[in-house]
Amino acid sequence: MTARPYFFAALLAAFAGCESASAAVIGIVAPRSGPYALLGTQIVEGARAAAETAGDQVVEIDESCEESGGAAVARSLTEAKASAAIGFLCVETLTTALPLLKTAQIPAITVSVRSRILMEDTLRNGWPFFRMAPAEGAEAEKIAETILGIWKAEPIALIEDGTIYGRELTSAAREKLQAGGITPVFTDTFRPGQEQQVALVRRLAKAGASHVFLGGDRTDMAIIARDAATENMPLVLMGGDTMRAANRPVPLREGVLAVTMPDYAAMPEAASASAVLRARNIEPEGYVLPAYAAMELAHQAIVQARAQSQMPSEALSLGSFQTAIGTVAFGQDHELKENPFRLLEWRGANFTQILPVTE
Repeated sequence: MTARPYFFAALLAAFAGCESASAAVIGIVAPRSGPYALLGTQIVEGARAAAETAGDQVVEIDESCEESGGAAVARSLTEAKASAAIGFLCVETLTTALPLLKTAQIPAITVSVRSRILMEDTLRNGWPFFRMAPAEGAEAEKIAETILGIWKAEPIALIEDGTIYGRELTSAAREKLQAGGITPVFTDTFRPGQEQQVALVRRLAKAGASHVFLGGDRTDMAIIARDAATENMPLVLMGGDTMRAANRPVPLREGVLAVTMPDYAAMPEAASASAVLRARNIEPEGYVLPAYAAMELAHQAIVQARAQSQMPSEALSLGSFQTAIGTVAFGQDHELKENPFRLLEWRGANFTQILPVTE
């Protein structure tokens, strides 16, 4: 029992003295080969640019996305004396890495993994895991919150395409809406991938629905919006995160709503980071800006921890940090305090964030 305080003190002393006051050793864990190599490259490029800007040293570790690789990742980070690590595209890596990272007091910040079970294990075992990605259920939560805020007095319909994603998302949103006092006037499972959806539009009209949430993909949304206009039925349509897809073969109509992740590159907070990236011939797309922000977050947490004689995990748990994608802060559950999903509207050729609902 007496060895534990001395062990922690030794770790803290090593952490405080291994680098200069501002520089840090931070791991970047991402796939560099295989099916996720493109996403891994985005993570590495974004994080590396942020580290260079801050003067940090990076340790780049290839992520195999196999459970057997997690322990090797943790050992590499420990041997490199990393103070934190970001990236982690795959839940398999974290499952076996986190117990060892707990021993080494190295927090892991994911920009991708949404697993609820992994976070439950984290809280039960005290693992140093923090999620910058949305948690499972965050999308449905924001959809229900939005509908309750702007459609509560409207006759709404909930339709979904029969896929696991569409069915589960719509079902979860429906439960929350019913708890909030909304009962849809129409629910249906439609057949996706059709060239036209006139029959569905007419059923919506017959049911008296004027506002529709669709659990399905962007192409089906575009076809339904087109056919509603042809039928002279002014439907207000809203989809989920799948609306972020190629605008073809049928383009979206103006005014289609989506509860989705924002285009970080279009945010004012990202202007400086985007300029840094483009100066390096890196387009701020995909995971590039989230990884840049994660590296900024890790750097700030390490600096704060040194100043306050904490470990980085403590600083992450308690602090609020300014990054290229906005303010990031975690709750006691190690999840983002603010739901990252936003209500956007299709205008011209892009989804544009609209003002939040006010009472």
